[in-house]
Amino acid sequence: MTDARSGASARNAMERLTTPGVALALLTLFTALRAVYAGVAELRTDEAYYWTWSQENVLSFLDHPPMVAWMVRLGTVLFGDTAFGVRFGGLVAMAAAQVLLADIVRRLARDPRVVWLALLMFDAALYYGLFMAKIAPDVALIPFVLGMVWALVRLIETQDGRWWVAAGAFAGLAALSKYTVVFLLPAVALFALVPAWQRRWLTSPWPWLGLVAALAVFSPVVIWNAANDWASFRFQFVRAGADHGLSLRTLGDFLGVQLVMVGPVLLPVLLSAVAMTAWRGFRRSEPAAVLLATAVLAPLCYFVWKSLSLRIGDTWPMFLWPPAIAVAAINLAVLRREQGASWLVQQTERWIRIAIATGLALVVAVFVYYALGTSPLLGRLDPVGKEAGYAAIAARAESEMASTGATWIATTDYRTTAMLRWHLKDRVPVVQINERSRFIGFRAPDMARVTGHTGLYVAAAGAADDPAWRATTAVRTRVGEVEQRWRGIVIDRFVLEKITGWTPDLNPPPASPLYKWPALA
Repeated sequence: MTDARSGASARNAMERLTTPGVALALLTLFTALRAVYAGVAELRTDEAYYWTWSQENVLSFLDHPPMVAWMVRLGTVLFGDTAFGVRFGGLVAMAAAQVLLADIVRRLARDPRVVWLALLMFDAALYYGLFMAKIAPDVALIPFVLGMVWALVRLIETQDGRWWVAAGAFAGLAALSKYTVVFLLPAVALFALVPAWQRRWLTSPWPWLGLVAALAVFSPVVIWNAANDWASFRFQFVRAGADHGLSLRTLGDFLGVQLVMVGPVLLPVLLSAVAMTAWRGFRRSEPAAVLLATAVLAPLCYFVWKSLSLRIGDTWPMFLWPPAIAVAAINLAVLRREQGASWLVQQTERWIRIAIATGLALVVAVFVYYALGTSPLLGRLDPVGKEAGYAAIAARAESEMASTGATWIATTDYRTTAMLRWHLKDRVPVVQINERSRFIGFRAPDMARVTGHTGLYVAAAGAADDPAWRATTAVRTRVGEVEQRWRGIVIDRFVLEKITGWTPDLNPPPASPLYKWPALA
């Protein structure tokens, strides 16, 4: 009897969790947690890198399209060069994504109860509940992907061809955010072909006007690439085509990251819902189901395949799970209508609620650990900790500059470059001497402080003897070391070396080893 009562109490608690009032309170709470995290967590290396982009006036960049730089610029204009300012765009992207997700589910599910479930599932995934505060091109991509899906849902509802143009505009904005939007092309193609009556759109001007809209919005990237020997496109093709040999370890890393960042319960819930929806969508020729399921399956299959030979970045799959969350909520509504209170419906709803409860708890635990904690539970393996502690390195670098007479800083990796620029706020010139293709069109530092002057080289001890130095006449003299520390543990050691007899070339020719991007260096 006691076990039955405790089981009923647990079920009632999970049901209360997703009532409108409680759900709204939870959504407000987690929005506040993200805002606090955005303000108190140290900037990570890639975030500092995108901040350096935001200081420039160029159409695009080697690594990515420009949307992330525009988002950072917006935040820092409003809130200054602070961690919150850099990350403010991510908070806006999260809010926009939630609004679009809610409306997609509302229109397709026709059941307001599952809208709250969708929004809570979104917050219950660590990717979105907390780490969407971390600014990245993938964060910028998410609301535009959902915007494109939303426009195509409106097309189904209204049969008004003008929604193709809106979908194209959102697709262009998504492409301005990150090139991985290309993996949604199979979803849009199948949407236009399944069912057969959808193909009538192909003989109308609207889809083609949508394509024109997408290309017009994306044109800054095309213009930049055309002016720079298609550098960004070639860089991405080389990186995507790199063959590092079969590795089950990288596959395991990818799957493990997804289990953590989506949720150990939520991930299988989403995958099972996508499988059911794909089966139902193609069997019944339902365009919305085909669109949403393929928007998940096509990029997921690519990432699984590439993870057999390449390490998949932790943020790369972020854009595919929001459509999966929409699918899970809509699938529950469809099952309710078609099967009533069947065992399958009860189990589907039960596991969704368990996923929400456990996911929200995990997000809170991770927030407390990173925003309030002081212990390094994961030690040097901590993904956030290993990118912290650069303020002390920057301070030591300034001190050594004063003692050696150096007037500029040299680096050989973009992460150190970005973090030193962030912490020093460009009080002194920081020059990455290699991979100069990363800095096409960037403003030159104050060369009067560089040319003919002593420099200070700052690098991680294990990578200090970078091959790039062999292409220079620089004389390097070790002057000190500094520890990179986080919560009392040593993450890494950086060496500081005095540089004489050489002035860096900011515009080496493409054939130079100082120009080439890392994939070809």
